[in-house]
Amino acid sequence: MFDLKEQLKKLPETPGVYLMKSKSGEIIYVGKAISLKNRVRQYFQSQKNKPPKVQAMVANIDEFEYILTDSEVEALILEANLIKKYQPKYNVLLRDDKQYPYIKVTLGEKYPRIFKTRKVIKDRSKYFGPFIDIGAVNHTIEMLKKFYPLKNCNKNLEKNKDRPCLNYHIGRCLGPCSGKVAQEAYMKMIDDILLFLSGKYEDLVKKIETKMKEASIAMNFEKAAEYRDQISAIHSIMEKQKIISSSDIDQDLIAMARGLEDVCVMIFFNRGGKLIGREHYMVRASEEDSRGEIMSAFIKQFYAGTALVPKEILLQDEAEDLELIEKWLSAKKGSKVNIKLPKRGEKKELLDLVHKNAVETLEQFREKLIRDREKREGAIKALGAYLELEKKPVRIESFDISNTQGVDSVASMVVFENGKPKYSDYRRFKIKTIEGPNDYGSMQEVIYRRFKRGIEERMTMEEKGIIDHTGKFSKFPDLILIDGGRGHVNAALEVLSALGVNIPTAGMVKDDYHRTKDLLYKNKEIHIQKDKIVFQLIGKIQEETHRFAITYHKSLRGKTMVQSVLEEIPGIGQKRRIALLKHFGAIDKIKKASIEELSRVEGMNKKAAKGIKDYFHKKEEENKNRLL
Repeated sequence: MFDLKEQLKKLPETPGVYLMKSKSGEIIYVGKAISLKNRVRQYFQSQKNKPPKVQAMVANIDEFEYILTDSEVEALILEANLIKKYQPKYNVLLRDDKQYPYIKVTLGEKYPRIFKTRKVIKDRSKYFGPFIDIGAVNHTIEMLKKFYPLKNCNKNLEKNKDRPCLNYHIGRCLGPCSGKVAQEAYMKMIDDILLFLSGKYEDLVKKIETKMKEASIAMNFEKAAEYRDQISAIHSIMEKQKIISSSDIDQDLIAMARGLEDVCVMIFFNRGGKLIGREHYMVRASEEDSRGEIMSAFIKQFYAGTALVPKEILLQDEAEDLELIEKWLSAKKGSKVNIKLPKRGEKKELLDLVHKNAVETLEQFREKLIRDREKREGAIKALGAYLELEKKPVRIESFDISNTQGVDSVASMVVFENGKPKYSDYRRFKIKTIEGPNDYGSMQEVIYRRFKRGIEERMTMEEKGIIDHTGKFSKFPDLILIDGGRGHVNAALEVLSALGVNIPTAGMVKDDYHRTKDLLYKNKEIHIQKDKIVFQLIGKIQEETHRFAITYHKSLRGKTMVQSVLEEIPGIGQKRRIALLKHFGAIDKIKKASIEELSRVEGMNKKAAKGIKDYFHKKEEENKNRLL
């Protein structure tokens, strides 16, 4: 039994982080303190002048724990990380904690690589970003690799030389692993890439123009044409970037718009005077939270992730703990970071622009929120009416099985509450007791494990006097959806009956396009395609259930080299594989190509082309049948 008074006496007078917990053990608030003893004891003193939010929180505190740190800066970092992890009810929270991609150049390697990443770590690599448009990131990397055939693999080239791989033969790599390119020549390509990614387009264009003229004089017109295409690609990217500042340093500009219930924080990413992107975050905050508290919470949670810290951060509003945050970010970056609140001049005008965008986004968010809420409520109500349920299906759990001919069988459980995905309640199961392609047996195992665990959790919580079901499995759904037909549903119902669990259970029956057209409930097929809002809701649930299962299954299977797919096709030997990949560049493009397009590839004929089409068509049919 946790003795609150006794534990308050034992609190140390040192920096640290404290975690407030409810009766069910849920963490409802995370805070930091320069003195844990002084800060935590304040919560349990007279509540007379405390804000309603604090009073409500204290009323729900059953126990607390704390973690000691060496300094207040360490406490700030730990607080931000724990808030991101636990998403406590009474903290100011980012509703959508996004992690944006960066472009990484591995300068710590003898022959550097370039690729997309969402993690920024302290190594000798150079990072560029964050980028908002992931499509633009992929396009940029693809363009750079097209013009600069860099190493793609992570082989350690300090060891013995190796035979060049397929990428070398199709012109996608210069083959440093086999000594086909000198390091000096390779690093010249890296220098060009760094110029481009740093936004110094003009310098790079001049450099390439010189090479183009030299190639023309030498009558190497094919090479000159390549340089011309490079320049054209660079110009197209230059046109998309907007100059917003005369400053050539990296800046993040942050402003906030606040409504009665919602807060929108807008951030512009300014890199070298160019706006490379912007993004907004909806923040969960109460009326009692000041603008300074909200701004401080946003900065800590945003930069606690993989966000690349710029040289300068411009704020529209004052924020709490600014001096502390500045110290933390400077340590994170490895050089001085300046946080400023400009009151006049160009920087103030830029922040006014950011604020204007935040206001506009908040208004659009409100309108969309109202429309979406009405639509979801209508869909839930209509679904309940179709199935003649006694209770509106506020919480829906959906299950699916995924495997490859019985290998690596997994199951997914996705949860929708009030018509929206509740990602924190998603669960994955690796099938343990069933061998081979037995979907019915696999479905029975996962239903048993899910609800047996839920029953056990409920019993444990009731023994402790907890009546609200807030455990991982103790909250039961109002409706169960099974991705499958009559056999899958009956298999699930057998288990539920054995466990004494009475929950409406329906199967999602799919059409020829793998969309749910009917719901199988109480041995009757209920047609839902004509009801647009119900059809869309069930479609989203089915897609999400399938996606979640497939993602887990793929992670277990591991990565398969793309060339191995072509090796399985009769009549397609090494020369043809190389020619096909060199011509099309990717397996997906080979799949989509017509017989005529495949036949035009060097070394191919119509018989071999037809063999490829037949192979991929057969694979698609096998996959479709396996999912039905």
